Order: sequence, then structure tokens, then C-alpha cells
Amino acid sequence: MHWTKTIFEVIDMRSFSNLWFWIALAVLWSSTSHWVLGVPFDLVQRGARQGGQAQQDLEDMVRINVNRLLYIGRVSGLWVLGVVCFVLSALAGLGFWYQIEIAQAIFLLVFPLSLVGGLSLATARLIEAEGLQGDALHRRLVRHRIYVQIIGMISIFITAMWGMYQNLAAMPGFG
Repeated sequence: MHWTKTIFEVIDMRSFSNLWFWIALAVLWSSTSHWVLGVPFDLVQRGARQGGQAQQDLEDMVRINVNRLLYIGRVSGLWVLGVVCFVLSALAGLGFWYQIEIAQAIFLLVFPLSLVGGLSLATARLIEAEGLQGDALHRRLVRHRIYVQIIGMISIFITAMWGMYQNLAAMPGFG
């Protein structure tokens, strides 16, 4: 028996039947919804509740991260968009046309994150254009977090449905 065959028998290399994939999916969306524009959501809540220095810290962190996002978008936005579209297209083609399960799994992780990235860039532009501070800034950040959570819920649902289908399709006698 070859050593590679032994390894693949011991470790399940299929993505959707692997527990680590589902743990990574949960951690990914948990941390994505916690970090709103690079600012931890507990800081947003503390700024809203306490005001004062906590609010100033929040506004400083938001300003820094908004400026950083917008700078990246203005300087290399088209290049980033091109690379992201290429990678997503390659993953979609490999995964769903050529039926490579790891490409499907990575696509189902990365595509929704690209939507969150676009949403973050749009929110950063709104914050800069409107010069949001105080309660208006809190409302915008909470709204952004809710949209990210909605994208996450839809993503988790679609990934779970596709993963269950792939796991059932791998069973003998299915369909």
C-alpha cells in the first residue's frame, strides 16, 4: 500500500465532510461580524453607552480605518477588483464546472467575504462623505454589522445546503 493512500484513508480530504471546514466557517463569520470596519463591536457599544473617552477612541479608530480602506480603494482598487474577480472566477470554474470540492469550499467562503469587502468600502465612503460622528456613526456601524450578519446567515445556509448535498452525493446509491 502506498503511503499517500494511507494518509488519505486516515484523514478525510473532502472539504464538506471535514469538521475543520465547519469550524473555520463559524470562526470566519463570527470574527467578520465582530470587527465592523476593523473596529471591534464592543468598542462601538462602549462608545455609545459611556461616551467621553470611549467615544473619542471609537471615532479615532473609525477615522483611521476608513482612511486606510479608502486609500487602498483609491490607489489600487481596480487592481484589487481584477485580482478578486480572477480568483473568484477560477474558484467557481474549478469548483462547479470541474467538480473540485476544495475549490467549491473556498469559493463558498471567499465569495461572501468579497461582498462584505464591497459593503465595507461603501460604508467607509458614506462615513467620510457625511462626516459621521456620535449617534449617526453608531447607527451606521450597527447597520453595517446587521448587513454583514445577513450576508453571513445566507452564506452559512447556502454552504450548509451545498455541503449536505455533496456529502449525500458521495454516498453510494444516492440520486
